[in-house]
Amino acid sequence: MIILENVEKSYDGTRVLNGIDLEVETGDFISIMGSSGSGKSTLLNLIGAMDLPESGSITVDGENIVSYTDEQLTLYRRKKIGFIFQFFNLFPNITVFENIQIPLLLNGIGDDRSVTEFISLVGLEGKEHAYPYQLSGGQQQRVAIARALIHNPDIVLADEPTGSLDSMNSESIMELITRLTDEMKKTVILVTHENSIAQQARRHVSIRDGVLYG
Repeated sequence: MIILENVEKSYDGTRVLNGIDLEVETGDFISIMGSSGSGKSTLLNLIGAMDLPESGSITVDGENIVSYTDEQLTLYRRKKIGFIFQFFNLFPNITVFENIQIPLLLNGIGDDRSVTEFISLVGLEGKEHAYPYQLSGGQQQRVAIARALIHNPDIVLADEPTGSLDSMNSESIMELITRLTDEMKKTVILVTHENSIAQQARRHVSIRDGVLYG
């Protein structure tokens, strides 16, 4: 499904990714482990079309997204990708229900029933009208997971999804991500600096100084 070939990226003259080659099969769950500054989040952002490489190709379902127009990139992000971020990235002034609903609205879909179902799936019944500041970190990440999956994307990109959580919440969130993405048959790429989190994926690679190993 996803093929990266000789992908390179620099910021302010500093090489962050150096000749990345990676293949991810449909339905795979792969972890990319690396320390802060290793390039792992940059790699995830390139796959999610949040940024573009300076050279190389990123082929998804047979199409090189590097050659996409801005409009095509926007549609790719909206329809094909679900993002889970370390710091949740919820909108603070709208409710749990409204945060989860956003990807549907962006895609022109009005489906309140699906939002309610996902709230139940992530174990947040009764929190529909709560605001993010009224939730714990673990609960906020559950909202973010529901938001990432609500529009049925093919690919889920998780950037340090447990990095802001304690060990108990981290375990619970990883169980939820693993269960839901497996049930929904998603392709998952997760980046982390924690070995215990990385080992929960079905396939593991590491990144160091912008180079992939394994």
